[in-house]
Amino acid sequence: MPSTFDSRFDIEYDGEIPDSVDDAALRRMETVAAVFDESVRIPGIGYRIGIDPILGALPVAGDAVSALFSLYIVAESAYLGVSYSTLLKMLANVTIDFVGGSLPYAGTVFDAVWKANKRNVELALEDLARAVDEQ
Repeated sequence: MPSTFDSRFDIEYDGEIPDSVDDAALRRMETVAAVFDESVRIPGIGYRIGIDPILGALPVAGDAVSALFSLYIVAESAYLGVSYSTLLKMLANVTIDFVGGSLPYAGTVFDAVWKANKRNVELALEDLARAVDEQ
């Protein structure tokens, strides 16, 4: 019997997540996304950033470290059974984040806005819920 998964983000997906999906894995993915994309609230405006833009201050190397952690979410999604096409979209998000974040000066702002990890968690949840609906 499929179950619902309460995401810590404002992610809405149609359907339910299969019972066979490891909730702990989903929580780990969300934790990585939260740390890298939304762990710090900017006072006064309420916008949230993570350590991704902070790591991005180290040219290329910081973005490479961030991309490696982002690939964890992709790998965990593959393990959970996310479709190949969704995995490609997730890899595209990581690539865009790496390239955009590597831009001098503007890269830090790009990292604060793009939030590839949160996008990838959303893609994974949508894909897993869609798989249940198609059964």
